[in-house]
Amino acid sequence: MTRRGVVGAQVEIKHLPTSVIPGFMDQSGGVQNRRSNRSPVLLSAKIEHNGTADHVRLRNLSRQGALIEAHMLPPEGANVVFERNGLRVRGRVVWSESGFAGVAFERPIAMEDVLRHVPKPRQTFEQKYRRPGLACEPLSEADRRMLQIWATSSTSLGD
Repeated sequence: MTRRGVVGAQVEIKHLPTSVIPGFMDQSGGVQNRRSNRSPVLLSAKIEHNGTADHVRLRNLSRQGALIEAHMLPPEGANVVFERNGLRVRGRVVWSESGFAGVAFERPIAMEDVLRHVPKPRQTFEQKYRRPGLACEPLSEADRRMLQIWATSSTSLGD
């Protein structure tokens, strides 16, 4: 499908499969027909096919398989070897469309191997909204004396 741009140029509109539309890629929180939960990631990996290793982006990972992205991917049904930081497992491309592919592993990988490749969530901090100077530490005895001197000296100046 094409559409005219602002200056009259034609712009191609690329339709992605529903499995890779942002927000739909990781559906591990919802009810689905999956054998294991997927963990969303954005990491580099390699896919070996017919003796050549190609770099791919790893989009999600589970014990059973992975979602990968690249410009050139092996065709559906191709036997591949998935590799990421010492993890090396045989698999098969079960679907491939628009630069994305699903790889089903030959055997489930250990959960520790999955978690080793999933970044730990960042620690969240509770924000405290306080007005500066009003919600502070209690006054020390020295501060209290200085405040008392300041308060009494300012009233005597106005008289």
